This record gives sequence, structure tokens and C-alpha cells, in this order.
Amino acid sequence: MDQLDLHDIESKCIQECVPTCVAACPLHVDVRSLCKELSQGNFESGYALLKKSLPFPAIVAHICEQPCRKVCLRDQAIAIVDLEKACVQFGSGAEEKAAAPVIKRKQRVAIVGGGLCGLTAAFDLTRKRYTIALYEAGSVLGGRVRSCSESILPRSVMENEINAFLKQGIELHLNSPVSARMEGGQITLDQLRRENDAVFIATGASGNFDAAVAGLGSIDAATRATAVNGVFASLEVVGKANEMSSILAMSEGRIAATSIDRFVQRVSLTASRSNEGPYESCLYTNTQGITPNAVTTKKSATYSKEEAIREAGRCIQCECMECVKACEYLNSYGGYPKKYARSIYNNLSIVMGTRGANKLINSCSLCGQCAEICPNDFDMSLLCKSARETMVKQGHMPPSAHDFALRDMEFSNSEAFALTRKQPGKSESQYVFFPGCQLSASAPEQVEQVYAYLRSQLPSVGLMLRCCGAMADWAGQKELFQQALDDFKVEYQKLGTPTVILACSSCYQVFKENLPELKIKSLWQVMDENGLPEGTAKRSLTLSIHDPCSTRYETQIQDSVRHLANQLGVKVEELPLNREKTSCCSYGGDMWLSNREVSNKVIDKRISESKNDYLTYCAMCRDFFANHGKPSLHLLDLIFAQDVSARAARRGPGYSDRHENRARLKRKLMKELWSETMPEEKSYASIHLTFSDEVEKQLEDRLILVEDIQQVLEYAQKTGKRFKQPQSGHFLAHYKPTRVTYWVEYLPKGEGYEVFKAYSHRMELGEETKA
Repeated sequence: MDQLDLHDIESKCIQECVPTCVAACPLHVDVRSLCKELSQGNFESGYALLKKSLPFPAIVAHICEQPCRKVCLRDQAIAIVDLEKACVQFGSGAEEKAAAPVIKRKQRVAIVGGGLCGLTAAFDLTRKRYTIALYEAGSVLGGRVRSCSESILPRSVMENEINAFLKQGIELHLNSPVSARMEGGQITLDQLRRENDAVFIATGASGNFDAAVAGLGSIDAATRATAVNGVFASLEVVGKANEMSSILAMSEGRIAATSIDRFVQRVSLTASRSNEGPYESCLYTNTQGITPNAVTTKKSATYSKEEAIREAGRCIQCECMECVKACEYLNSYGGYPKKYARSIYNNLSIVMGTRGANKLINSCSLCGQCAEICPNDFDMSLLCKSARETMVKQGHMPPSAHDFALRDMEFSNSEAFALTRKQPGKSESQYVFFPGCQLSASAPEQVEQVYAYLRSQLPSVGLMLRCCGAMADWAGQKELFQQALDDFKVEYQKLGTPTVILACSSCYQVFKENLPELKIKSLWQVMDENGLPEGTAKRSLTLSIHDPCSTRYETQIQDSVRHLANQLGVKVEELPLNREKTSCCSYGGDMWLSNREVSNKVIDKRISESKNDYLTYCAMCRDFFANHGKPSLHLLDLIFAQDVSARAARRGPGYSDRHENRARLKRKLMKELWSETMPEEKSYASIHLTFSDEVEKQLEDRLILVEDIQQVLEYAQKTGKRFKQPQSGHFLAHYKPTRVTYWVEYLPKGEGYEVFKAYSHRMELGEETKA
């Protein structure tokens, strides 16, 4: 990922776009932050926000036309002018520290016109330390706002703010009209050009300055530069706009001031000039579910403090955050995708040092829900997956992040489980059933039942047991993933390239996206087309359906599942986010391995969305939900189970049991269907172990398999390398069969061993000591 890639990615996240009210305001008053401060009673902070955007906050609070209200997303727009008046009334009383003497720049700018447009330009340029010469044809400053009635804009308010500004030290020339090229004692434009570094004409549409005579020509709509070098003008002066509102006139002055500063500094006038003046916000805010709330009534002409606080509290604080609201992973890191993209970019750019975003990168489930919810299709899964692949390529992927999943895949594609066979008695295969590794681990008996069903419904159905390679894909291990696909293709070719019937939605996506030449079909479509097994019982149940995230865009699969449930007598209720917006169970992307805390939050949030028992058609979704106490059924439970209540409550098998279930399934099918026997088991497999329930839970939490412990004890037996702990008398042994070193505390017991504790780490050990 380079800087251009990063900018393209970041631009899709609109969370940092300003709210509609701020974009519509020509001077971009931060209405959202203003309301937040006032709702908490912070009037001084609110006033400081006004002063940050407005040169004359008290004047604006009385005359502003409130373009922000026209685009406010509240059911009744926020009374922003009344809140601005409250800011001025209750927040401007604090004594301000006397400003330190300002050293003026040597550059001078002449401003022609003392209305709000010219005054705003003068205000902004004064803050940049320019020497300002202000020329006003009349005897007072303020321009057309002086025509406002006393009830709208009290004279004292206007005079106080203008006089306070004049104390900053500008050269004021009242009764000083500027002519285009006329002589006779009047100040001319040519004279101002000679005496100043830049000139701004802000006399307004009704001013007496003759733009045509002055030769100003066309005016640049972005910069307000005229055809005369160094001379800038308001759009009104050259007839490009009718008489502007007061707030728009002030915006004209601000835009011109920016251009003048750039002109004098000899930098580009046009670079990065977006979003000046009013514009359309790119921020999306979902207002669904927001309770209507009427504008706060004033008991007098202006809000009291309490009324202002109440009115400011009506602001819904517009933001997007739609993906963050839906996804516990995005919510857990305290930011939003644009920030995360920057963190990931920085993480990948580090040559030496701590890579603090590793966990962020590895915790994403890669489910793509964010892209479906985001108005701009921002997809964190693509970003995180690409980052994982880069980390693997750079040698910076922490082994702990995906090691257990990769070992599980290795087991599933080893002789212990992998199997490719044609249907008994058949010489060819028109179909092949591919149940996937996790259904085989969770409910091996259902794999047998489904295979029997398919053989009864379809001609010549072969069987393939193995893993599709999804774990390697999720881990960013492109070469390992490709090897898994290549190995699959070799076995698939042996069957004569039949149609693959898939029970696992992750397998479905892997094959669909990476082997487009493959003929694939979901098991649920097959069952929907061919009918349920004969004698299938009706279930009078109401269940909330959870669509696996890998079926997000597989409408035909989702429809088939619902049709089958209906045939089974089940009333299906939809969860708030389902089908294309469905949530992940945290199995995808190895989230459950990389970040157990976030994984638990993801599961708990999902299972809290309905009081009903859940129905799904993914083995891992079912097991994860059930393991967190949510009664959940796999669709195959409804079809084949006798006692669905017991089936819904059963916990998913432990990690060691999942391996054993796969191996046992293969042995059973080989013996019963093909009259074959498995190769001899590994030598360590015969070692008998006993341990308490507490130790068993410890092993599950630490992702330590029974076979890991068996290998440690076999190694200790063969080498004698073990420690005897003096206090407990227990033996302590270690072994590193792969990238992980396992430690086991044990004692011989009968014909086997009792295990008291086990743990693992990834340190390299020095010289070992014999007991």
C-alpha cells in the first residue's frame, strides 16, 4: 500500500466529513460542537467556538439568515441563532487576557469597502499580521447591516464589535471613496496598487466603484482574483452575483483573504481550495429511530441558560459510524475505518520497531459487513486481508495469530482425515459431497446421514473429506492457500470433475471465488429441489435465523434454507441484521484466535438480538452461539435429530474432540462403506491421559490439544528430559513439535498419566537439563 492507495481507501470513510449544518454555513460554524458544549452548560467554550469561525460573533448572532437550519436533520431544526445569542450573552463575559504586542509584517493590503465583506477580509488578514489599510466611502463602517432595525441588530452590539476590532491597529480611511481611474483628488486603484502588495475591492453590488473602467475583467470563481494582477474582488463587484446575504458577504471576504495571503506569499492560489463557502456535506447520518422533539420555547426575547441547554441538547450530533455501530470489532478500537486505515498503513511501513496495529489487523473477521452497511462501501476486510498478506511476505506476521488454525487445517488435509472416494459400487462420479472440516468436527454423524440422503436422491455421489484452505487464506498465507487449492484439484480430478455439493458456506465462497471453473451447489439448494428425507418430522418451533456471513450475497442459498425451515414447520423470524447485512459469529478471519475478548463481544451481541432460540446452517456459528449459552440449532439438527431441545442446548465439541471426530468419521466411513482400514495411528496416540474438568477447561482456553500433551510425554519417555518439582513431586516436561513449545506437569498413573497443568509459548530454549 502506497500513499495514493491509502488516500483512495481513506476517502471512502465519511466519518470525518462535517455535518450538513456546518457545510451549509458559509463561515462553517461548528454547530455540532457548539451544541455539545452548550448542552453541558459550557457557554464560555461555546463562545470560543463561535469566535474561532466568526470575526464578529455578536453581530452574526443577530443577523444570520441561518442556512444551517434548512439542512438540519432534526425533525424541527435547531434554533441556532438563539443559541448563538445565548453564547454571546452568557459566554463572552469572561475577561480576556491582553494580547501581546504583534509584530506586523512588512506587506500591506488595501481593502476598499467597509461592509461585512471588507471587514471580514481585514479581520482575517490582521490575524495573519498584515498591515491593513481600509478605505470606506462613507463616514461609518458596517455597510448595509446599518439598515437593520434596532430590534434586529442593536446599534450598541454593532459598534462594540467593530470598535473592538479597530483596536487591533488598522489604517482606517473614512470618507475615502476609491475610483477606478479618475483623477481630481480621489484615491485611485492604480495608486493603491503602487502602495500595497495586494488590493481587495469589496464595495458590494450597489457600490460606486466602476469595475468595467478599472479593467477588472472576469473574476476567478475559486480565488476571487481579477484580470488585474494583485487585485481581488467580491463576486458582487463584477456582477457575478446579486446582492448577497450578510453571511455570504462575510464568506466572500474570507475567501479573498485566503487568496491574498497566498498571493503575497507567492504560493498557489488554487491548490486545496475545496469546501470554501457553503457546500454539500458528504456525511451520512441515519435518523431512523430518533424521537421527535419540538423546538424549545422561549419565555422571553432570548433563551435563558436552562432553555439554551435544553435546546442545544436536541442536537442529534450528526455522524456516520454506521459500521462501528454494527461491528464490535470496529467499535472495540475506539475509532473508525479512516483512522484504522492510517494505523494499518503506518504499521506496514515500519522497518524497525513495535508494530502496534498487528492485533487490529488480525482481529478482523473479514466478513465484509462494514462494506454492505457503509454508504461508500468501505471494506475493512479487504484492507486487513491485504495487510496480513503483506506481513507474511515481510516476515512480520506473529506466529501466534493464526498458528492454531493452520495446524487445524494441516490436520484436516492429512491422512488422519483427508479422503477421496467414489460412491461404493460406482465407477464414476456425477456429484461429490464436500461437507467441510468443521461440520465433520462438530456433528460427524450428520455427515453420514447427509451422504446417505444424497446417495438416495442423486446418481453416483462421491465423497471428499478435507479442508478447503480457508484458514490459510484468512492468515494471509497465499502460497499455503494455493497449495491447499492445488491439492484439492488433484483429488477432484480423480473423480472426473463432478458437481461439488457443499454443506459449508465458507467452502462455498472459497471455491466460488478461487476456482470459478468448478461446478458447485449448496446442500440446501439440493435438499430444496429434491425434498427432505423421507419421514422427516415436523417441528412446531419459532426460531430466529442467523445467516452465516459467507452467504452474505448468496440469496438462492438463503431462500432455500428458509423454504426448508418452512417445510419443517418452523416459523422463522429475522434478526435485525441478516441476509446481505448479517453479522459474523467471530469464526471468520480467525478473530476467535487473534482476539478472544472482541470475539466474545461479537458473539454476545449477536445472541442478545432475540429471545428465540437460533437457527443457522453453519456448524461454527451454531457451536459458538451454544457455547455462550444461546440454544441454537443447525438446519441438519431439525432434519435428523430426535430431541431438538437437547440438540439446541449441547455445547460444541472441544478442540481435541473435533480432531478425534474427524478421524473417527473417516475410519467409520472407510470401514462401513468401502471395507477399508486406516493406516496405523501415530505412536503417541496410544498414551492414555486423565485430567480434571478444571484442567480440561484450561486446555481449551489455551488451545492445547490432547495430542500435543501426548507428544510431550512421549518425548519425555524417550529422552528422559524432564524436571521433578521438589515441592509437589510432579514431573515437568516440554517439547516443541512445531513452532510452539508445550509444557506439561504430570505424574504416571496406572497405565497412563495424570495431567495437572499445561501451557505453551513461542520462546527458543537454551540447553536442556536432565532430571
